[in-house]
Amino acid sequence: MHLSSLYRYPLKSGSAELLDEGRCDELGLSGDRRWMVVDASSGKFLTQRAQPGMALLTARWEGEAALLLSAPGMDDLRVAVPDTHNVARGVQIWRESLQVPDAGDAAAQWLTRLLDHSSRLVYLPASRGIQVDLDYAQPGERTAFSDGFPYLLIGQRSLDDLSARVGQILDVRRFRPNLVVAGSAPYAEDTWRRIRIGDIEFRVVKPCSRCIIPTIDPITGVRNPAREPLATLMKYRKGDGGVFFGQNLIAEGTGMLRVDMPVEVLE
Repeated sequence: MHLSSLYRYPLKSGSAELLDEGRCDELGLSGDRRWMVVDASSGKFLTQRAQPGMALLTARWEGEAALLLSAPGMDDLRVAVPDTHNVARGVQIWRESLQVPDAGDAAAQWLTRLLDHSSRLVYLPASRGIQVDLDYAQPGERTAFSDGFPYLLIGQRSLDDLSARVGQILDVRRFRPNLVVAGSAPYAEDTWRRIRIGDIEFRVVKPCSRCIIPTIDPITGVRNPAREPLATLMKYRKGDGGVFFGQNLIAEGTGMLRVDMPVEVLE
């Protein structure tokens, strides 16, 4: 088995960035979901669930300096990483409420025009990482603006099996994984408890429950009218608490990941 693809999403619910290599830091892949769009009035996070056009919003991480935003019909906008002493904005992501730096009016106006929704852009400094659910994590294990966990893994053959059931080749980016593993049997990842990729060990802590986002084409931003592939998943991947596809992971340590690294099941 090996790591066949590596993705990060600099902006929560923006398009994927395909990597050849990436560093695992204290919140996940460096640069992954460190930025988020929120409703200007309430501070509640915005995603493709309500704004499917965000699938076409490209955000490229430029380290600790800036984020480059681009979208069809819009001029590119480079947004400087806000100083941690900037005006803080109260935001809400699921059950978490926190204060994070606001990225300024230019970014807010750009996103408001794109989404036709009054929006603000916020940034998560590493020092303000969000504690992962203690039902699955240890105190101090944190994530960025992800949906609960720092890493999501999907097996390539699991995706191939689902594609065959749906009757079309599915783009893995529908499921927004960080790690795609080739060489394992379909759904083998359901049985893993601990794996090693390169020098980094990961705990496989929870199946990923799926929302409506996989029904959105990551290339066009259009929802599938038949609710595929969610409709097919519901026929054979439904369990207590939802419909599941992929596994959530927590890294035990930091280091580099590279495409083609071997994947070893430890437990």
